[in-house]
Amino acid sequence: MSEIQQERKDVIKVQQLSDAISERYLAYAMSTIVSRSLPDVRDGLKPVHRRILYGMRQLKLDPKSGYKKCARVVGDVMGKYHPHGDASIYDAMVRLAQGFSVRYPLVMGQGNFGNIDGDSAAAMRYTEAKLSDAALAIMDGLDEDSVDFMDTYSGEEQEPVVMPAIFPNLLLNGSNGIAVGMATNIPPHNVLEVCDAITALIKNPEITIPELVEYIKAPDFPTGGIINQDKQTTISAYETGRGTFKIRAKWEREDLAYGNYQIVITEIPYQVIKSKLIERIADLMEQGKLPTIGDIRDESTEDIRIVIEPKSRTIDEKIIMAQLFSLTELESKFALNMNVLDKNCVPRVMNLKEVLSAYIDHQVEVLTRRTNFRLKNIAHRLEILEGYLTAYLNLDRVIHIIREYDDAKEKLMEEFKLTELQADSILNMKLRSLRKLEEMEIRTEADNLRKEQADLQLLNSDTEHKLKKVSEQVKNMRAVFAKNKKLSARLTQIDETTENIVVPVEAFVPKEPITIILSSKGWIKSIKNHVDLNSDFSFKDGDSLDVALHAYTNDKILFAMSNGQFFTLDANKIPSGRGYGDPVRLMIDLPINASFVRIFVATNDTEIILATKNGYGFKTKMSDCIAQTKTGRQVVNISDDDKLAKVCIIGKDDDSVAIIGDNRKLLVFDLAEIPSFTRGKGVILQKYKEPKTYLADIKTFAKAEGLKWQNGARNFKVDDVSMWSGKRASVGHMPPDGFPKSNKFSKE
Repeated sequence: MSEIQQERKDVIKVQQLSDAISERYLAYAMSTIVSRSLPDVRDGLKPVHRRILYGMRQLKLDPKSGYKKCARVVGDVMGKYHPHGDASIYDAMVRLAQGFSVRYPLVMGQGNFGNIDGDSAAAMRYTEAKLSDAALAIMDGLDEDSVDFMDTYSGEEQEPVVMPAIFPNLLLNGSNGIAVGMATNIPPHNVLEVCDAITALIKNPEITIPELVEYIKAPDFPTGGIINQDKQTTISAYETGRGTFKIRAKWEREDLAYGNYQIVITEIPYQVIKSKLIERIADLMEQGKLPTIGDIRDESTEDIRIVIEPKSRTIDEKIIMAQLFSLTELESKFALNMNVLDKNCVPRVMNLKEVLSAYIDHQVEVLTRRTNFRLKNIAHRLEILEGYLTAYLNLDRVIHIIREYDDAKEKLMEEFKLTELQADSILNMKLRSLRKLEEMEIRTEADNLRKEQADLQLLNSDTEHKLKKVSEQVKNMRAVFAKNKKLSARLTQIDETTENIVVPVEAFVPKEPITIILSSKGWIKSIKNHVDLNSDFSFKDGDSLDVALHAYTNDKILFAMSNGQFFTLDANKIPSGRGYGDPVRLMIDLPINASFVRIFVATNDTEIILATKNGYGFKTKMSDCIAQTKTGRQVVNISDDDKLAKVCIIGKDDDSVAIIGDNRKLLVFDLAEIPSFTRGKGVILQKYKEPKTYLADIKTFAKAEGLKWQNGARNFKVDDVSMWSGKRASVGHMPPDGFPKSNKFSKE
C-alpha cells in the first residue's frame, strides 16, 4: 500500500448513511432558515437585503447623491458580502424598489423595475439605483458602535449582524419566505399606526393586543384594496401570529348615457398580477361562467383602471361583483404567519405585542451602545481639550520644548503632567491651528461637552430614561413621515360591514324556457321553449314518455325516489337537442332498487308533504331536499316494508289536507297538524285497519274553495267537507259520489 493510500485510509470515517444524511440535512436546513429565508425581528431584514443596503451605503448612494448602475451594486454585494448568484441579489434589490411590492421602498430605482402586470425588470446593466430615506433610517447610527459586526464570507471585510433600524421595517414593509419546514408571511402596515402603537406600548407595557389593534387596525397594502372582515378576526390573527386577512378589490359604478353603466376597478388585492387577473376573467367569460359580463378592458396608465361592461343594464352591479369575488382573485386572502428570528437567531412565531416589544428592546440596546460610544468620544475629546488648555497657558514653553528637545513628547508629559494622548494631540497640531487656540473657545467647548456628558450619563442611568428617549425618537420619525401624505395616508380601507352577497350559480345562467323530457327507460333531455306536454316526443325503440315538465335553464330539478332519497340536476346541464338525450344515471347516482316518485322544479320557499306507502309523512321545504352532490340526499327515513309514495306540493293558500287509501277511505284534516322536519320518518297521516292497505293519494287545498278532483274528462267539487273531516291519523269515510275508482285526485 502506497503512502497516499495509507493517508486516505487513515482519514476515512465510518458512519451510518442515515446519520450522515440527517446531520448534513439539518445543517442545510438551519442555514436556509437563518441565512436566507426568515427575517430578523429586530430590523425586519433577511441577510440578502441587509447586505444590499450596506453595500449601497458603502458606495455612498444616499438619497441626495446620484444614481449608480445596479450592476455595480450587485457586483459589490456579491463580491464582498453575499456569496450567491447575481440574479438572486438583483431580484431582491428590485423588490425593494417596487412601490407595489413594498409599502415603503428602501431603494430608489431609475429605469424599468417591473410593473404590477408581472413584467420583470430590465437587466441590471440598464437600471440604476440609490438608497431611500427609509433605508437611511434603518442604518442610522451604524458608525456609532450601535450593533455588532462580523467577518464577511471571505474574511477580508466586515458587515453588520443586524441594522440599528429605528425604522420598524418588519411591520412596515412585511416579509415573506419559505425555509425548510417553515415559512413566514408578514403583511405591510401603516407607519403612523405602527409608531402610535409603539408609543402606546412604551407608555403602558401591560397593554393588550385588542388595545394595540385600536392603533394598528389592520395591514396597509401598497396596492390598496379593502380588507373585508370583522375586528375579532383581525385581533385573533394578531394574538396568535397566524391568521388570514380577506382583501377585496376597490370598485365603483360609473353611470353612462341611456341608463347604461360600467364597473371600474381602481385597486386590486396585494400580490395579484393585473394581467393574469384580466386573463382569468376573460377565460371565465369565454367558458360561459360569467354570462352577465359583456366585455372587459384594461384602461390602466399609472393608476389601475379595469373596466367591466355588463351584458344588460338591468343586472345589479353588486351581483356581478359578488360573482367575480367568488371566481377570481379580485378577492384574495393574505395568510399571516409572523415566523421570525429572535435576537438569539431562534425561529418562532410571535404575536403583535411580541414583535413590537422586540423592536423596543432592540432600540433600547442600540440607544445604550450609541450613548456609550458618544460618552467614550466625549471623554476622549475632553482629555484632548485639557491638553490644549495646558498648551495655551504655557504656549511659549511648549514651543520651546518642541524646538529644543528631540524627545519633546516625553518632556511635555513630564513637565506638564500630560497623558500620551494629550502630548500626541499637541505635537500633531498644525501651526495654523495655533491662532484658534484661545482659552475661551476651549473652555466653552469643554463646558458644552461636560453638559452633554451629564445628560448622556443620566440617560444611561436607568431603563425608564432610555424608553422615554426611544419614544421621542419614534415620535420624531412619525412627524417626518406625517409630512408626506403619500407615505402616511392609509391606502387599504377597512370595512367590517360590507355585505357578503352569496349568489347561487344558477342566478348567472340565462333564464330561458325549456321543456324537460324523461323517458320510461331513464333517458333525459331538454327542448328549447315551453312546448305542449302532450306532443309526440321521439324516443328509442321500445321506450316511451315517463315525465314531461316545463322549466327554465336556471332552475334546479328535483328527483324524489321511492327509497326516500332526493337528487338534484341543474336544468342548464341537461343535454339539449333533437337526440334522445343521455341516461340520467350518468348524471346522478340513482339507486338500483328505487323508482321515481316525482320529478319537479325546486323553489326554495315552497313546502311539500312527503308521504309513505304506509301512511306516514311530514312537511319540509324544497330547499331542504336539494342535494349538493351526485350521491343525493336522504330526506325520508324508510323502513324495510315501506317506501316514499307521494310528494305533494303545498299551494300558497292551502290550509287543509285530503288523503285517501286504497281501501277508499277519505280523510280531511288541517294542514297545521302535520309537523315540519328536514329529515325523518314522519307521523301517521291516515290509519289503515285492514291488512295490506296503503296510501293511494294525497293533496292539499283551501277549505274555503272546496275539495276538487278529476274523473276522466270531468271535474268535480265538494264545498262542504265536514263529513270527511277529522283529526290526523284517523281512518276516514267513503269518498263522495263521482270519485274515481283509481282513488286518485287527478290524472297522472
